Amino acid sequence: MNRIYFDHAATTPLHPEVMEVMNEVMKNHFGNPSSIHALGRDTRTLVEDARKTVARLLNCSPGEIFFTSGGTESDNMAIRKSVDGLGVKHIVTSAIEHHAVLHTVNELEKNGSITKHYINLLPNGHIDFIDLERLLSQNQNVLVSLMYCNNELGNMLDIEKVGAMCKQYNALFHSDTVQAIGNYEMDLQKIPVDFIAASAHKFNGPKGTGFIYINSNHKIEPFISGGSQERNMRGGTENIYGICGLAKAMELSCQNLETNRAHIASLKNYMIKKLKASIEGIEFNGDAEGESSYKILNVSFPPNPVSEMMLFKLDIEGISVSGGSACASGSNVGSHVLTAIGIDSNRPSIRFSFGKQNTKEEVDEAVECLCRMLI
Repeated sequence: MNRIYFDHAATTPLHPEVMEVMNEVMKNHFGNPSSIHALGRDTRTLVEDARKTVARLLNCSPGEIFFTSGGTESDNMAIRKSVDGLGVKHIVTSAIEHHAVLHTVNELEKNGSITKHYINLLPNGHIDFIDLERLLSQNQNVLVSLMYCNNELGNMLDIEKVGAMCKQYNALFHSDTVQAIGNYEMDLQKIPVDFIAASAHKFNGPKGTGFIYINSNHKIEPFISGGSQERNMRGGTENIYGICGLAKAMELSCQNLETNRAHIASLKNYMIKKLKASIEGIEFNGDAEGESSYKILNVSFPPNPVSEMMLFKLDIEGISVSGGSACASGSNVGSHVLTAIGIDSNRPSIRFSFGKQNTKEEVDEAVECLCRMLI
């Protein structure tokens, strides 16, 4: 069976050229980057070259890029160290952030380190900028943490507007950009942001590798102690293979950004039209046809007897997708994102997320399969 993979927001397949780079490094470069001999200096050069590549693609200084294990660690680092080292007392965020943000903020609130404030959400899942300004004007020592692209809905944040507002009110701004890096051009000289987080496996790189951007205006304490790696910011021997793979994957993604975007966007739009024409009562969660990622489509289906089995049945048919439904009972935790924007818990929801390998024929097959299930 040839599987149809519509779950690129969860992870992406490793690009063949990324695999080649990683294999070459594994075979020929095994020195510890902290060693002063030739083999150590060799791998140290690879790490710093990768850092320069990432910095060039983001238009920032290499000294502002720190490699981590991925988006979750980067989010934790930005939030916790803003509280520990930069005097943050209030965190302004939204109820639809990734759990890497929400769980961290909740823990800090529980131990009395900060006060948490949730921004009001509009019915389509976008933040209420009037409420954001209210919260910024009423509090001091604030960190705003809002993701650039929502991983479930696909909603895109006006990141420049948020950054400008934070600057106006002297607040710090952290953005989880995990779903955006490699899919959107980002110029950090134009976006007023203090921290961003990224994860390589979201743009055809390896799992377990990511980075955090920390604006050079800020000096924070190490997140992981035990060594002087990453300029004393993260102890532990560097993941050389992952770091080199990340840099190559990001370079490839940025080289083909517009071509990939045009193709993937056409698939999303095609699926929207097919679903509207094929299934009565179909709805789309979030701002699917507005300010939304060209890669993510969250679909709400009419209530039906097979709703709890839809993901299972699609998987049996060889179609990989992600699901999520608003909480309907104590036994079904559901999607905190869909719950937060008030999606009817009786309507099953599926997230389709597309990649450059997908085709219109695969969209046709998925829609036909859904029609068979719902008849």
